[in-house]
Amino acid sequence: MHLVPRSARSRRTRILSVAALALASALALAACSAGGAERTGAGATGEGSASVPSADALLADYGLDGLDARTIVDRLEATPVAERPTGLIASVRPDVLVLSDDGRELALPMPDEFYVSIAPYLAETHDCVFHSLTTCLGELQNEEFRVVATDAATGAVVLDEARTSGDNGFLGLWLPRGTEVDVSITDAAGRSAVSSIDTAALDSATCVTSMRLG
Repeated sequence: MHLVPRSARSRRTRILSVAALALASALALAACSAGGAERTGAGATGEGSASVPSADALLADYGLDGLDARTIVDRLEATPVAERPTGLIASVRPDVLVLSDDGRELALPMPDEFYVSIAPYLAETHDCVFHSLTTCLGELQNEEFRVVATDAATGAVVLDEARTSGDNGFLGLWLPRGTEVDVSITDAAGRSAVSSIDTAALDSATCVTSMRLG
């Protein structure tokens, strides 16, 4: 693993914290909450970005220090719901992962891939735009699915896998950036749903809860 010097990482964290706060204030878009209601701003306080020491402490307090955005996303998404940190909001944006708790917030740059978390459903769903790794809950938990993703422009298959939904009922997918991807999800009974995912725009949804299997 390539290690970034601590001083450089701290400077980048400070810059991205400011950018994330500006984005949160400008967009005010919804993410999942524990009860499926809307939550805006990914926990921004409106009082400026967290200092670098408190940002570093935020990661350390949740056992995430030294980890990049992709590793944190994958770790939290795989954690059983009962073991996810209740005081932490981890909001996935197209370009940054915004982490916040009471009075502290920072943002980590997302990798050169687009992350979307999808909750296929049969009867129950909720509205969501930006996926929350600690509070979003879907209907179909620990279920087997076939997931196929193709580039809408070229027809090239970018993902074709048998996947199990997480304990939170979501399927997390890393997709190519800068394009439109058609995603098909099929359950063990042969019921399926299809959705188009925009991986180019900075306001693209990272949380898809509209795919009803039928």
